[in-house]
Amino acid sequence: MSQVTEYSEKVMDHFTNPRNVGELEDASGVGTVGNAKCGDIMRMYLSIDDAGVVTDAKFKTFGCGAAVATSSMATELVKGKTVQEAMNVTNKAVMEALDGLPPVKVHCSLLAEEAIHAALWDYSKKSGVQIDGLEEPVADIGEIEE
Repeated sequence: MSQVTEYSEKVMDHFTNPRNVGELEDASGVGTVGNAKCGDIMRMYLSIDDAGVVTDAKFKTFGCGAAVATSSMATELVKGKTVQEAMNVTNKAVMEALDGLPPVKVHCSLLAEEAIHAALWDYSKKSGVQIDGLEEPVADIGEIEE
């Protein structure tokens, strides 16, 4: 018997109509993270202008509906923010914006947070811009899960 997971309307909307799917050819930063336990892989692309503002964000995600929904919402949340504000988009902010996630899917929001950080890390390395609080990302969030 499989477990039925209840998703909010916002999660279902971002899963069935994901925003910002695809790649950015001249991305300022690209970050890829995964979770070996569940098999989800998320790649985030950010375009950042000379003022340090995220002008565009796109994603490619291989994973469950919650992984797609959190990727979609994360790109929406970082657009228009400075790199420092984008750095502060947490998994909790992603979950709140989606009106919550089932406990078994919270790791998907962690994936989204880490994908943002990984893309910001790449941008920081390429541009020499220092971002407060940014640490080298892990490739597998299974290593940092609570």
